[in-house]
Amino acid sequence: MPGDTAAQEPLFSVVKGEPTDVELAALAAVVLSLGTSAGEGKSKPSVRQWVRRQQLRLAPTPGPGAWKRSRG
Repeated sequence: MPGDTAAQEPLFSVVKGEPTDVELAALAAVVLSLGTSAGEGKSKPSVRQWVRRQQLRLAPTPGPGAWKRSRG
């Protein structure tokens, strides 16, 4: 059955020591949280972020003296 979780392979196994149920739950939470962020990747900046950068003049602006502004 596809919904049967008992038939699936374990996510990880303990090979040394005797962790408590709380320690195993914490480890499982960390491992699962790492897996979800890896699939998302970087998102495009929103329009609000671009407007904010433009207002702060963070983008390089061509013209006289541009080399002075480019050193950051």
